[in-house]
Amino acid sequence: MHVTHLSLADFRSYARAEVSLDPGVTAFVGPNGQGKTNLVEAIGYLATLGSHRVSSDAPLVRMGAERAVVRAAVVQGERQQLIELELNPGRANRARINRSSQVRPRDVLGIVRTVLFAPEDLALVKGDPGERRRFLDELITARTPRMAGVRSDYERVLKQRNTLLKSAAMARRHGGRGLDLSTLDIWDQHLAQAGAELLARRLDLIAALRPLADKAYEQLAPGGGPVAFDYRGPAGIEGAHTREELYEALLAALAEARKQEIERGVTLVGPHRDDLLLRLGQLPAKGYASHGESWSYALALRLASYELLRSEGNEPVLVLDDVFAELDARRRERLAELVAHGEQVLVTAAVDDDVPEVLTGARYAVSDGKVERV
Repeated sequence: MHVTHLSLADFRSYARAEVSLDPGVTAFVGPNGQGKTNLVEAIGYLATLGSHRVSSDAPLVRMGAERAVVRAAVVQGERQQLIELELNPGRANRARINRSSQVRPRDVLGIVRTVLFAPEDLALVKGDPGERRRFLDELITARTPRMAGVRSDYERVLKQRNTLLKSAAMARRHGGRGLDLSTLDIWDQHLAQAGAELLARRLDLIAALRPLADKAYEQLAPGGGPVAFDYRGPAGIEGAHTREELYEALLAALAEARKQEIERGVTLVGPHRDDLLLRLGQLPAKGYASHGESWSYALALRLASYELLRSEGNEPVLVLDDVFAELDARRRERLAELVAHGEQVLVTAAVDDDVPEVLTGARYAVSDGKVERV
């Protein structure tokens, strides 16, 4: 799968941009702050409906504009598709496929798949649990696009349940008898149902990633491993092997935490509170791994993601956003050798020297809002 054309309107710094793309390596080179990352961010948005740099859509719309449009032509085998997303901060986004009538934005998921390497990836190792949950869930959705609906259902139920718990907590603090919490059992069931599906997918993904990540780390930093990781979730899921068992384990954990949840007014149990525990050798990677080891670990997770998606028959677009400038010479060359033969590899760099020689292909100069092939 590869993108053949990218079209932007009022996206980030671009009033308009039209960029033709080929298979193989394409490098966008130019000084910092000129819009290189904006180009690959747009492609990533088509793949995930989110940005790797910001948590909301508002910063993606050019200052002074009401909306932004991202459009891409995509080829997979003999099939060609045109997808379009209209970003409307504060209102519902819109989507089209092959210029048809409007579809839900999540209906475009799976048409473009990307694996992104970026300086922000260091947070996968050193950051908060939310960074690792996002990593897992975006990869789950890339593998199975319908999981976007499950994630949305879970977030909706979580919001409703939190509203009920917050109201109960406020009533207790003001000396009232509290609200009628009879509906909490129903919300528990809904949360456990969507949560069990998400948990099952996360656990399946982790099992598939473990050997791939260990292999990738060895390729990047020979003799520096092994790497391993485990899922930390509600008590009782360790022995659960089916969705039914995960459902029952979540229900039990919610029942156990109910008194504390009512006191605090928030849901304390579920996939939104879990973490992926990364280990390097016998020690936790967070807090013990050096800067270079943390970088190698983060890159290994991304390389494992790429290998997993590729093994499932739809090779993703590889995006290396200003990564090489962050790496020492050894890691830079090894990473470049590992990704050089991808179906489509998009690289951003401040100067040509930051692009390893093995990554030969098209070059674009990015400066003053212009993207010109050189």
